[in-house]
Amino acid sequence: MSFSDEEIARQPEAWRKAATAASAAGAVLPAPGERVAVVGCGTSWFMAEAYAALRESRGLGTTDVFAASEFPRGRDYDRLVAITRSGTTTEILGLLEDSRGRFPTTALTADTGTPVVDAADHVVDLGFADERSVVQTLFATTALTVLRSGLGEDVEPLAAAAESVLAAPLDDRWVAAEQITFLGRGWAHGVAREAGLKMREAAQAWTEAYPSMEYRHGPISIAAPGRLVWHFGPDAAGLRADVEPTGALFVDHPEDPQADLIRVQRLAGAAALSRGLDPDRPRNLTRSVILAGGAAEGSGTPC
Repeated sequence: MSFSDEEIARQPEAWRKAATAASAAGAVLPAPGERVAVVGCGTSWFMAEAYAALRESRGLGTTDVFAASEFPRGRDYDRLVAITRSGTTTEILGLLEDSRGRFPTTALTADTGTPVVDAADHVVDLGFADERSVVQTLFATTALTVLRSGLGEDVEPLAAAAESVLAAPLDDRWVAAEQITFLGRGWAHGVAREAGLKMREAAQAWTEAYPSMEYRHGPISIAAPGRLVWHFGPDAAGLRADVEPTGALFVDHPEDPQADLIRVQRLAGAAALSRGLDPDRPRNLTRSVILAGGAAEGSGTPC
């Protein structure tokens, strides 16, 4: 079993622990009414997007999301939340340092022995969700679970759904797909972007991701036999009827999009193996690299 397989399987347990971590974090997570920015890089950026959309959809306050390198330095917030598995990402550390004294900052990290502990005002320790694999799965979804729990969501149904997804078989047609387009509405768009990244990293696959309602506006043109359109959350817009005449396979599931993401994590590993690739050693990626004049930064997935 690969490191990735082990870490994917640990997610239900880690999500339950995330609820406890969120409770312990208390006031260092965004409070209702705060104007918040959430940042990350790679996978962490996509988890930040999902959380920001969820928080705003619940009317809990303006929540902007940025890749850490693109944060508008002159803008003020009531709180900045940074998601960083490694705790060493150059852009994250620089942003936290620049924000010192301007507004409170909270970092979610898997490694409290890294510079992020000194750079952020507050740290949420997710060391129980650290990973050995380069392709990030466990930490990212656990960080999102902490943030969702902080919104008042009940984690137990989510963890139970994850267990069901882990036990379900993968369709051979998914593994063999020449191309996959991932779709999601609202917060599920961040999940769709992350799904596409997982397939590219682990399996060198051709994937794309779009908001669901944008799919008809051009991207559907590449749908064809042997290709797959994967919708996170039930299809409520009749997209299946548009896809079926193209010959592409349309897939949607009833589970929470975060739980459904586990299917794609598993699919990425299976597709990698089918192509003779090692999902623990993705091409052109390492868990961290050293930038000249900067701290260690994740390449690709790591952050």
